[in-house]
Amino acid sequence: MSMYGGRRSQAERDAITVEIGYALFSAAFAAAVVFGAVVGPAYAFDLSAGARRTLVGAGATAAALLFVARVASVLLRFGQRRDTREGAAQPSQPGRTNPDS
Repeated sequence: MSMYGGRRSQAERDAITVEIGYALFSAAFAAAVVFGAVVGPAYAFDLSAGARRTLVGAGATAAALLFVARVASVLLRFGQRRDTREGAAQPSQPGRTNPDS
C-alpha cells in the first residue's frame, strides 16, 4: 500500500517485482558459489566418504543460511529506501520564505 493507504501504482508494483527477482537471483548465485567453495575440495581431493558427507552438509547449511540472509537484506534495504522516499517532506519552493525562519 502507498503512504496513505491507497493502492500501489503499476510502477511501484513493477519495482517490487524487479527487486524480488534481483533478491532471489543474487541470493541463489551467492549460495551456489559458497556451496561450490565448501564442497569443491571434497570432490577435488580423494577424501573419505565421511569427510565428503560432512563437507556437503556444511556447504548446504552455509548456502541455505546465505540465501535467506541475502534475500532478507536486499528486501529490507529496498523497503527502507522506499519508506524514506514516501515519507520525505516536500522540498521548499524557490523564492518562498520558510515560515520557521
